[in-house]
Amino acid sequence: MGTVALRLTNAVKRYGHHTVLRGLDLDVELGARLVVLGPSGGGKSTLLRVLAGLEPLDGGELTRPGGASTTAMVFQQPLLLPWLSVRDNVALGGRYRANRTRYATDRAAELLDRFGLAELADARPPQLSGGQAQRVAIARAMAVRPKVLLLDEPFSALDPATRRDLRGWLRDTATRLGLTLVLVTHDVDEALYLGQTITALDGEGGLGGTWSNPEPVEHDELADHPLRAPLLASYRTPRADAVRAG
Repeated sequence: MGTVALRLTNAVKRYGHHTVLRGLDLDVELGARLVVLGPSGGGKSTLLRVLAGLEPLDGGELTRPGGASTTAMVFQQPLLLPWLSVRDNVALGGRYRANRTRYATDRAAELLDRFGLAELADARPPQLSGGQAQRVAIARAMAVRPKVLLLDEPFSALDPATRRDLRGWLRDTATRLGLTLVLVTHDVDEALYLGQTITALDGEGGLGGTWSNPEPVEHDELADHPLRAPLLASYRTPRADAVRAG
């Protein structure tokens, strides 16, 4: 087992009378790709916001056993500032005092080149395709050098061909750069393609199972993947008091 970057222990999260996380335990290992799978309303987005520090827990704790593990989050929509160029959107995090020790002025240019966006550096977000905009959003998150990159169904709004291309791009980029990823999705194929470890939520605020998936597979191998059936079987309808989970 590798170094644990983030650890949730007996995590509980409520919204009013609705309990979204019920005594959930989860480890995020440094340098690994963890995919959290579950149906809409099963608590995936809430879990990610807790890991990002955007939502406080009502019980249990979030710890960083390996030392300070900074996080950055990529949302379902790119949320780029339309009046800024691609270059300035990527550099946006460097404007905040909390990030200044982790940001260098040449970081944006380096990421634009590495992510295949250099030719679009002066473009504005309305000029970008959906896939290009989401790559800019990921580059912006990476600009502040997070230890853990959190992704909330980042490809769900894209067409199937673009989604397939970006899955390949993200896996190759994560492998090349040694990134730590936590991605939540309701898509079993996406989980099988991107995840080295796949964890399913049980629909009641806990974990329904965890599977190791260390060997990368190609898209045309997903239909016959041996984990496909157990992952599909892990899907459960969320409890009525967890429907606000996201």
